[in-house]
Amino acid sequence: MKRDIARRKHVELRSESGDQSNYQAHAKDSGVQSVDRAMLLIETLAEDDEGYRLTDLAIRTGLSRSTIHRLLITLERRRFVQFDRGQASWHIGAQSFAVGATFVRRRNFLTQVIPYLRKLRDQTRETVNLAVVDNGAMLVLTRLESREIMRSVTKVGGRVPMVASGLGKALLSTYTEEDVFAIIHREGMPRLTSRSIVRAGDLCKSLHDIRQRGYSVDYEEAQIGLRCVSAVIYDNCSEPLAAISVSGTASRVPDDRLPILGKLVQDVAIEITLALGGTIPVATGKNDESARNPRI
Repeated sequence: MKRDIARRKHVELRSESGDQSNYQAHAKDSGVQSVDRAMLLIETLAEDDEGYRLTDLAIRTGLSRSTIHRLLITLERRRFVQFDRGQASWHIGAQSFAVGATFVRRRNFLTQVIPYLRKLRDQTRETVNLAVVDNGAMLVLTRLESREIMRSVTKVGGRVPMVASGLGKALLSTYTEEDVFAIIHREGMPRLTSRSIVRAGDLCKSLHDIRQRGYSVDYEEAQIGLRCVSAVIYDNCSEPLAAISVSGTASRVPDDRLPILGKLVQDVAIEITLALGGTIPVATGKNDESARNPRI
């Protein structure tokens, strides 16, 4: 009887799809859906170091508990997630770190950049960040923490909207207006704080100011009480490669300190660009010949 039921379902599925190729495509789509859901679980677990219980994952992802449990068991077997029996919670596993570390190693500039980030942290006594663009958001690759107490808006491996961060606005200032509007259309302009920029016209004005002075400022747009000053690193084709920033509390980064931090961040960004064999675009600040060619 079970065999007859299975055969009947098989025939019904084929008749709905029309032919054998469509039936195979349906099976393939089901497999893709499982992969997509597994990736969603990994991304969700990565949001919180404390991990999630099964019920919490169901609420956050919208998936059924049975589906989540089945996927987690498979991911656990591959060491992408791990289960804490004492807390009855799921966490990111060692294999997820191994895969992520490969991404960082592929961007081999990281090892070369660290000494410059350390220098910038020591000069400013504030936290220094390095981030790249990843699918319309800023992905933090590394951070050198200040010795001062500060709660960061995001962590290493975390993401923050381009339009709501100093790092993101610095990179957006190198984009064409058409590309900026495309990102706004796709990602939106989330109001993270009362000071977030939520109008395209206001963002364009801010990007114009950034191009004029050579660095961006996050005026507590991503997190109240936290300010950020950022500049762009360029590759050998004068294309934006990454961005670095100095972040600190508003009390330690008042208005009169912004130009000082801006110059330090911009200078270090130029040093990193040249160390990596990059070139500074003609339209960018400090674009004289000595900046583009360190041998002069």
